[in-house]
Amino acid sequence: MSRVQLALRVSDLNASIAFYSKLFGTEPAKLRDGYANFAIAEPPLKLVLIEGADEEATRLDHLGVEVETTENVHAATARLSEVGLATTEENDTTCCYALQDKVWVHGPGQEPWEVYVVKADADSLAKQQGSTCCTGSAEADAGTQEPVAAGGCC
Repeated sequence: MSRVQLALRVSDLNASIAFYSKLFGTEPAKLRDGYANFAIAEPPLKLVLIEGADEEATRLDHLGVEVETTENVHAATARLSEVGLATTEENDTTCCYALQDKVWVHGPGQEPWEVYVVKADADSLAKQQGSTCCTGSAEADAGTQEPVAAGGCC
């Protein structure tokens, strides 16, 4: 089983949780300070909400594909490399209140995509130093904006 992940940066986390709970007919699977995620069965989707700045319009943070095993992440890394995409691997990285293995690629518009597996829960939203996890925007990944302050993550 795998599912697409959509991570949105929202200014009003509580209003967004209420809206998406109604839209998809389910409550968040994980709810932490500044963060919520929904494990939606139909359509198969991992919806991540990350609290952003007050009054900021909702925007795309990053996209992803959640897979079941680290072996699936390694297979995706090999496949993406073989077709000529630049990859960045992260193993045993803490991000989004989870310990994860992942590989990152960027689309032609610098939109960040990750293929990842959640290995365990973690106590922190903040990313590990040096991680490309949830930098806040495609522009930040491309080095043209400041990354999100510590605490901003997927």
